[in-house]
Amino acid sequence: MNTKNNTNALIHETSPYLLMHAYNPVQWFPWGREALDMAKEQNKLIVISIGYAACHWCHVMEHESFSDKEVAGVMNENFISIKIDREERPDLDQLFMDVAHLTTGKGGWPLNIIALPNGQPIFAGTYFQKRQWTNLLSEIFDLFKNSPDKLTHLASEIKQGIERMDFVGLVKDSVLFTAETMNTIIDSWKHNFDFEWGGNKGAPKFPMPVEYKFLLSYLFKYSDDDVGKYINLSLTRMAWGGIYDTVGGGFSRYSVDAYWKIPHFEKMLYDQGQLLEVYANAYQLTQNPLFKEVIEQTVAFVNRELKSPSGGYYASLDADSEGVEGKFYVWTKDDVVDLLGSDAELFCSFFNISSMGNWEEGNNVLFQTISEEEFCAQHNLQANPFHTLIKECKNKLFKARSKRIRPRLDDKILTAWNAITIKGLVHAYRATGNKSYLQDAIEASIFLKEKAIQEDGGLWRSLKGEDGAINAFLDDYALLIDAWVDLYQVTFNDQWLLMARDLCEYATCHFFNEDNQLFYYTSVLDDPLLIRKSELADNVIPASNSVMAINLFRLSKYFLTKEAYHTSLRMLKNLSGKIDDYGKYYANWQRLKLYFIHENYELVISGEGKEKARDEFLMDFNPYIFIAGQSDAIPVAKDKDSKNLTFYLCKNNTCSLPISSILGLKRMMQEG
Repeated sequence: MNTKNNTNALIHETSPYLLMHAYNPVQWFPWGREALDMAKEQNKLIVISIGYAACHWCHVMEHESFSDKEVAGVMNENFISIKIDREERPDLDQLFMDVAHLTTGKGGWPLNIIALPNGQPIFAGTYFQKRQWTNLLSEIFDLFKNSPDKLTHLASEIKQGIERMDFVGLVKDSVLFTAETMNTIIDSWKHNFDFEWGGNKGAPKFPMPVEYKFLLSYLFKYSDDDVGKYINLSLTRMAWGGIYDTVGGGFSRYSVDAYWKIPHFEKMLYDQGQLLEVYANAYQLTQNPLFKEVIEQTVAFVNRELKSPSGGYYASLDADSEGVEGKFYVWTKDDVVDLLGSDAELFCSFFNISSMGNWEEGNNVLFQTISEEEFCAQHNLQANPFHTLIKECKNKLFKARSKRIRPRLDDKILTAWNAITIKGLVHAYRATGNKSYLQDAIEASIFLKEKAIQEDGGLWRSLKGEDGAINAFLDDYALLIDAWVDLYQVTFNDQWLLMARDLCEYATCHFFNEDNQLFYYTSVLDDPLLIRKSELADNVIPASNSVMAINLFRLSKYFLTKEAYHTSLRMLKNLSGKIDDYGKYYANWQRLKLYFIHENYELVISGEGKEKARDEFLMDFNPYIFIAGQSDAIPVAKDKDSKNLTFYLCKNNTCSLPISSILGLKRMMQEG
């Protein structure tokens, strides 16, 4: 281990999060064979500490405990200490988070695990103050020395519990998916809808794009005023709230309250990409100008703050700057008055800025509670001049803010999160017609094509500079396949669909579990962990298995592959019990279920003007139609040559007679 200049083994890593700890007095190791073998050889307990670069409480514990020589002395003498970036190693994070949920009923970051010398976990917790941490370490070390059998028994119980948590068997009975059962599930969700502030009831409030995405697909087939109101309210309140950076664009990870008011200030790439898609789909349905403004500002933020020169996108921005949470983003009233002069009073009234502050220490988060139209009516103002005034004031704040010390950037490029962003940009293009968004999606895709694909056709998880690191996990494959299918639909460039198919075949070969017809999260090529897990429940990001099931369904439509179709159906059936009982935690699976309940179409467009006709169709939100351009490389689109503009509407691998009229085509789709 290199100890020169008080560094530890993390000095050789590329993860910004790991490098933050490289100068700690704790003798950290990265996860790997060296540290694990050392623990066995020296018969030492293992501390496994997991976090990420944008995590505020990770920084707090690093400063309070891991930078403290007294704490380091305890850890170095009695433990082998391992630091993990959860974004690089989500497989380890999932496994150890299960330990936390199993043993404590809760989780979070930093996630701190204590394990036996053989790597089996015996304790899990999150943030600890210095004294709490040292007392805990001493207690467990004493138990290890004096009663090791108790810890061995505990480790065995924890392992068995994790295995039970992950068990899914085959469902051999015929499972019927019906509109009636779907409506029953939706009705059960409504009890958790917050019809005053949007989102789910209570605090903290997380944007749940997977849920909104499913509900938008549901609304396309069902008339439900409550669901429509809920989505519109949620997206509006989020855009008004402090969770959305109205000055510079982009969403924070969540709000600490029930009103979207005070954000936890870190900005994650995956939130931006998913919310871009949701706001784009909602804008297609409603033409709400607020939603379009959010799209435009969020793309501008992503390209300004997170885009690399090579075309990929960085992972996140920290919650802190200058060691203070949110400092970059908040304002005192005096700040605003100095910048805006006579316009400040109206601006402060609209955004709830006060001399006392609406947050901590006299600081304010910009937080809107009513629309511009309502505010103008209350204050007898003209709407258009007021809108212009607000826009000009925000520009002044943006210019002033740009001179502040910026939050720290995590410059990892993660394949899965870039895929999410590509998909979001594609949908932003579909909703607005702004071709620069499509160009951004293509640039990021070319970057991944050139840098993220290994020689054997597999993917890298993480990219830093020109180098790939860490063999990819299922979400990297699933989300990139999903993004490239969408990119194909807006470009008719066969390469994206063909590469999506190739990645799907690779994932099936290396991740598929024949026993339960689902996918493992880790590749067969990876070193085995305590257990080989599968990611099943949808969360802030959809579960990799639910995305793969939808990928198989969609690819079956393009490549006319019955096996892919039936695998998708089997996956859905095997999860049907969990999906029906815990519907809101399986929102993306519910979206797949809609495909099996309702008819969907493949639309092949051929002939002169097919790109223009394609773009006309894509401007409308219709999640139940899969568009292809004539191509002999794509089975559904093969042998459909035509000189003049022609449409082929296909269903269940059977295509209608060619149609030359867009109006006639739309009439045929309406008639079913």
